[in-house]
Amino acid sequence: MTHDMRRAGSHVDAGAEAAAAGRGAKGPDELRREIERTRHELGDTVEELAGKMDVKARARARADDLRDRAGAMTVQMRSSAAHAGEAGMRYRKPVMIAGAVIAVVAGVVMVRRHRC
Repeated sequence: MTHDMRRAGSHVDAGAEAAAAGRGAKGPDELRREIERTRHELGDTVEELAGKMDVKARARARADDLRDRAGAMTVQMRSSAAHAGEAGMRYRKPVMIAGAVIAVVAGVVMVRRHRC
């Protein structure tokens, strides 16, 4: 068998090298790209874990989410109230009762969500 001198005194069998190349052995550039890709994935994973450990930030995000939901619910309730006001001209008493019930239900829902 023939031996080939490649790097700093290492002997590599030419037949084995050819077989490895045929099986899809990776070259140095491909290995560097794979290492870089793995580093990025590891960095992303570390960031996610750090974010999960930041209790204050998570609490702030939850509070912001609840505030946004309450704001959206307020807009929806105002829209419903405006629509009810138009219909209320014809059916004043039932609409007032329904509006009061909706307001109470919305208040209870917001209070319960705020406590969680």
